[in-house]
Amino acid sequence: MGSNLQWKERVLLSFVLQSLCDTNTALKMSWTHPALLALLAVLVALTLSNGANSAAVSDDKTDVKANVPQGVMKKIFMPESDAFTFFRRRSRRAVKSQDELNAEQRLRLSADERRREYNENQRSKFENYAEEEGDEQDERTRESTEQWREFHYDGLHPSYEYNRHVV
Repeated sequence: MGSNLQWKERVLLSFVLQSLCDTNTALKMSWTHPALLALLAVLVALTLSNGANSAAVSDDKTDVKANVPQGVMKKIFMPESDAFTFFRRRSRRAVKSQDELNAEQRLRLSADERRREYNENQRSKFENYAEEEGDEQDERTRESTEQWREFHYDGLHPSYEYNRHVV
């Protein structure tokens, strides 16, 4: 693999050098020379770098500390053997255990309770809003009625307030 890569790099390098030195081709444009020089610089940098040969994760189990999950990850991930037995035991048509049924029922009940509390909260907010809006409307109506009575009072008859029959 390494010799094949070096052969490709040599071919590419020879092509770049040949095109830089060739003055009779269409590569005389102003942007091609800097582009080829940049390509050559990247090629040399890649050739000289000591980067990793592969990004694959190794299969050897020598690094045990990296394989053992800690804290919350321990609750999320499980060993392969446990996962295999879980999926083998639980097929699509398998009957659920009573513990699983109880857990699902508890989840359903808690979701219903949260939904009920949310709807009750929304209803109380709307009722408060509607009551305040009605009170404000009543206040505006009362004020405008008082202003109308003051404006239209001719002073000859007693005002409306004194004509009311109080029970």
